[in-house]
Amino acid sequence: MKFDIAIIGAGPAGYNAAEKAASNGLKTVIFEKKYIGGVCLNEGCIPTKTLLYSAKTLDNIKSASKYGIEVGSEPTFDLGKIIGRKDKVVKKLVAGVNYKLSSNGITVVTDTANIIGEENGYIKISGGGENYEVKYLLLCTGSETVIPPIKGLSDIEYWTSKEALEPKELPKSLAIIGGGVIGIEFASFFNSMGVEVNVIEMMPEILGAMDKETSAMLRKEYEKKGVKFHLNTKVVEVTPKGVIVEKKGKNETIEADKVLVSVGRRAITTGFGLEKLNIEMHRGGVKVNEYLQTSHPQVYAAGDITGFSLLAHTAIREGEVAISHIIGEDDKMSYRAIPGVVYTNPEIAGVGKTEEELSANGESFRVLKLPMAYAGRFVAENETGNGLCKIIVDDYDHIIGCHMLGNPVSEIIVLAGVAIENEDTIEEFRKHVYPHPTVSEIIHEVLFS
Repeated sequence: MKFDIAIIGAGPAGYNAAEKAASNGLKTVIFEKKYIGGVCLNEGCIPTKTLLYSAKTLDNIKSASKYGIEVGSEPTFDLGKIIGRKDKVVKKLVAGVNYKLSSNGITVVTDTANIIGEENGYIKISGGGENYEVKYLLLCTGSETVIPPIKGLSDIEYWTSKEALEPKELPKSLAIIGGGVIGIEFASFFNSMGVEVNVIEMMPEILGAMDKETSAMLRKEYEKKGVKFHLNTKVVEVTPKGVIVEKKGKNETIEADKVLVSVGRRAITTGFGLEKLNIEMHRGGVKVNEYLQTSHPQVYAAGDITGFSLLAHTAIREGEVAISHIIGEDDKMSYRAIPGVVYTNPEIAGVGKTEEELSANGESFRVLKLPMAYAGRFVAENETGNGLCKIIVDDYDHIIGCHMLGNPVSEIIVLAGVAIENEDTIEEFRKHVYPHPTVSEIIHEVLFS
């Protein structure tokens, strides 16, 4: 069983890389021990966004009167149908990935891959009751939820992001440990569903390394909706009654029917024999160069296993770069313009440098910003909140960062990403013509502010 390349992990990095490899003539085998489509498609990106769209639809109905639409009685929802629709969407997309793999003649092994070692220039792998010899290996094993060593946590039935996608019934109250992207998206969903939500975060602001101004604006929007945020707060213990926290040297109990643990994810680097290849590691992940090549010249790594970005779209691009290098194309990975999006209502998105990052590094910059209300279509479609569009430029007027709050910034942020990746100046990007009226015009407006 000889192949040109083996890919371990059929998430976004793996299945897209497999398709590119096969379409370029490489005999390809891909191993997946759990779900075709990976965490993103089965337990992450797609199911959460499906739930969030149901929540957004409910929010829109509740606010319909602001747009002159009367819907009569208070809208209700069917949790079972919401979860059922989520499952249907996932099933449909997984089927699409399976078709993509089979139609490209890719061998799929639904079992754990185990790296055995090397012999005669080939890497040996076992899986599915067979042994395989491959010239190249691409590692796309993804990441797993971090479970912190909190006292009492193992004594209760807590949720991770996986269990939070499958509630049989809604709790009356939910304590979310961690105010990062995953935690805030679940706070958004359960708040829309009428659950009392408390978010506990050790840092001074939610959303980690994202722009602090827009993060604070989003937090205030959700405070208005009833979500309670406990910043600069450490979790001391978890009990059946709730979460004991420490803030300003004092302990208090946040009562909750259910606890959701969402403090981050970590690269999966064990359980498949990686140690047999003596690969160099870095910060909990596999160390790679600009071609996604590891310290072993025949082994590449893409996605969460590098421990760097932990975003599906980054993983897809990394997989493309790795295959490009294997087939002899000159393609290097750039992290200059990786967008980050939080699919709350309103959405928040950012790409490039933040003010906080630049200030910490002592770099000079200036900020251009306007409320989203400067875009006519945003005003026409949004009766709640003004939102914000912020563009950061360097001393030479190159666009180096953009951060936005308001719907639908998840669809707009890529425009700023293109400007950053191409190292465009304000003057160069002003020349682009935007359709009118669109919310995307806000970028044009800010560049003239």
